[in-house]
Amino acid sequence: MTVEATGAHVNAEGGHRPPLFAIDATPPRPGFLRRLLGATVLRFGVSPYLLLADVVAQVTGIAAVGGLTGRLLVLALTTLALYATAGLYRSRLNLSVLDQVPELCVRSLAAVAVASLIDVAVTSGRHLTLAVAGGVALATTMVTRTVVVAGVRSARRHRLVEHPTLVLGAGQVGRQIASAIVEHPEYGLKVLGFVDSDPLVPDEERPAPMLGRTDELARVIVETGARHVVIAFAALPSSAMVDVVRTCDRLECELFIVPRLFELHHRSGNDVEVVWGMPLLRLRRAPFRRVSWRVKRVIDVVVAAATLVLSSPLLLAIAFAVRREGGPGVIFRQERVGVDGRSFTLLKFRSMRPADSTESATRWNIADDDRIGPIGAFLRRSSLDELPQLWNVVRGDMSLVGPRPERPHFVDQFAVTLPRYLARHRVPCGMTGWSQVHGLRGDTSLVDRARFDNYYIENWSLWLDLKIVLRTFGVVLGREGR
Repeated sequence: MTVEATGAHVNAEGGHRPPLFAIDATPPRPGFLRRLLGATVLRFGVSPYLLLADVVAQVTGIAAVGGLTGRLLVLALTTLALYATAGLYRSRLNLSVLDQVPELCVRSLAAVAVASLIDVAVTSGRHLTLAVAGGVALATTMVTRTVVVAGVRSARRHRLVEHPTLVLGAGQVGRQIASAIVEHPEYGLKVLGFVDSDPLVPDEERPAPMLGRTDELARVIVETGARHVVIAFAALPSSAMVDVVRTCDRLECELFIVPRLFELHHRSGNDVEVVWGMPLLRLRRAPFRRVSWRVKRVIDVVVAAATLVLSSPLLLAIAFAVRREGGPGVIFRQERVGVDGRSFTLLKFRSMRPADSTESATRWNIADDDRIGPIGAFLRRSSLDELPQLWNVVRGDMSLVGPRPERPHFVDQFAVTLPRYLARHRVPCGMTGWSQVHGLRGDTSLVDRARFDNYYIENWSLWLDLKIVLRTFGVVLGREGR
């Protein structure tokens, strides 16, 4: 199913259905040149332009005191790093240099202090040089950022920048939010419509059309190309709200929530936006949408490939032992369910021969099976049978750390009986995981496993991965395998 420029939908047989949204609810499309500008110069958001403005300011500060030196380079890089940690390169609905002045001043002073401490042997005159360079750079930053912000505001007002937005909740609060967005393009949003199973505001009072029920949110996001979702007091229980948030994250949408008792809400921190006097909480992006998640993938490939090469003598020895004990076919292949429910073939050293493919796919635990020989039992106790999964990691089927993959037969069962089980599949599965290092292996609580796996996904960091790997070695060396 695709969406035409007119908003009409074409089904697989070529027939047409009524449009999902009325395009006359928004202003006319900008001309070709404006659309071209929006698709090129402005497509990367405001972050790179703010960074460029700050780089120009730092260069100006260095030039003001005579040229580049090591300590001035340290000052410039420290300043940019501190700006980044303060969230000063994040895109915001309300772009204001005045709102950023306190953070800019504090971070600039901190950068001067850090640069001075690094170079403790310099004279007081050189400390003055750092202070002068930092002051000039700070003043220039105010000017360059003002230029960037003015440019972005102008692009938004002329609708060169319009992020397609859905409003979840068609009540009075949702109507107010949608109306404010429609009437004030300087926020850079474009309301496509509402999603609600029980709309309280009649059609004629809504500034945009209804696009579907709450349980159709994923479909509406995909069909309309929405990139932002505003939750405005939708009639949802807390459990359903969790699913909404995870749906938006998996479809790479920015999510805003109108807080309860918003009339009493104080604006504080970088996670609060204000749309025409109404506060919106910007939810933090899920870990798998961050740059550090790409670093995780690089680490996976490098570590897995290096381990395969370094352990190749051990792998050959294990293969020979398995062959001697059980005959041909040292690698056991089994279908497992990975990220987003996609199936892949998991590799292991064979520890026993299943009676047939049905037994392999549907039998839950074989730890006490008398068909397991001494070699197979040792491989299972030591977890050496899982070493071939390093190739799954290199191929991208798995990660070194993540929720353990399960067979399709059991995934289908657990998805029906266990709440939040399918949420485990938001990220690639792993050779080891948070639930495994807490002893949740074999015949243990599936509810607990799902809870631990979802905790891992929500709180992921590279340090958490390293901690899990270190604890895995302790589990393997300190206790028997499954």
